[in-house]
Amino acid sequence: MTSAPDIRIFLTGYIDIPETLYATVMAALPTHVALTRAERGCLTFEVSEDNAVSGRLRVFEIFKDQTAFDAHQLRTQQSQWYQITREIPRHFQTAVGHPPETR
Repeated sequence: MTSAPDIRIFLTGYIDIPETLYATVMAALPTHVALTRAERGCLTFEVSEDNAVSGRLRVFEIFKDQTAFDAHQLRTQQSQWYQITREIPRHFQTAVGHPPETR
């Protein structure tokens, strides 16, 4: 019997926060990060300020599988974070892949 392939969902990119929303977004960010990291299937969730572009937040996510990623998207769309940031364009790319082999 063979098991399902070990597939991960990767998201990378950035979001440029308008100056008028910056303080509000940054105040909400710790809760968003904590809730996301607590989600079943979230393997990595990192958000960092870009030192070269003012107001830009870099995002890097890894989810265990498509089901976990879809659950994250659904939860986020019902969150305070989404209410605050819904009008801000995202510049994200997603990819599907296998985790690196470790021996």
